Amino acid sequence: MSRPLGARPAPGDGVPIVELGPEMPAATRLLDGLRVGMVLLAVGLVTLVLLPLQWIALRLKLPARRRIPALYHRIVLRLIGVRVKVIGAPAPQRPLLILSNHVSWLDICVVGSLTPLFFIAKSEVAGWPVIGLLAKFQRTIFVDRARRSATHAVNQEIAARLQEGDPVVLFAEGTSSDGNRILPFRSALVGAVREAFATAGAVTVQPMAVTYVGVQGVPMGRPHRPLAAWYGDMDLAPHLLGVLRQGAMDVEVRFGAPMALDGEHDRKDVTRAAEAEVRLLHAHALVGRGGPA
Repeated sequence: MSRPLGARPAPGDGVPIVELGPEMPAATRLLDGLRVGMVLLAVGLVTLVLLPLQWIALRLKLPARRRIPALYHRIVLRLIGVRVKVIGAPAPQRPLLILSNHVSWLDICVVGSLTPLFFIAKSEVAGWPVIGLLAKFQRTIFVDRARRSATHAVNQEIAARLQEGDPVVLFAEGTSSDGNRILPFRSALVGAVREAFATAGAVTVQPMAVTYVGVQGVPMGRPHRPLAAWYGDMDLAPHLLGVLRQGAMDVEVRFGAPMALDGEHDRKDVTRAAEAEVRLLHAHALVGRGGPA
């Protein structure tokens, strides 16, 4: 008995049935492994080239020390497959303190790829694998909150960086979130940084929202945002490998309106205003509303 043209072979016809797509997990794992291996190899080679150059630039205080990290992060993002869309721009006023939400270790690459800048982070970050390296590469200033005696030295270093004209980025939540919400901003962190600006008079504060919005070319819904978000007690290695396997991730960085932080503006009020602005920017990104808010 003949089958209709194009019909699926039935059991017993003597024709082997080859299953395709997601029903072949072994092939999928092989392709994932090849992709992860190639990306890690490429990132390793780029690191081996640029890391010594950045070390030399830092030792000799060369102007390139400000540009090399941004170049490195752009290359890494391209290799991983992360696409960054920027809405708005950093304010031209200096000194500039950018207050941002924090979602993932990827934030360092995403934000660091935009322009010469530096981060302020807690001292423990320096010892974290991968993240610590990225942070040091970005000229991050590490603050040991338990050592009050080191505050003056840290403030001097921050002030010196600001004289170079680079913005300082502070993840004002003090930790990372699940990417779906914004945690309360900690005004104490802003106050600690403000001390370093004592001789600068007014400081410009600008809100910035980092939002992961897409994966594999489709919108990233709430259940899928942990593909990018690294928070809570999540282990770094599995999350990093998951990002490398997924690739093709879209993230939006939105800048809000700058505001003044000086003797006439209370740091708590400015922090609350920045938090409200970041919440709005983040919400606009989640629903796909275009243009600066």
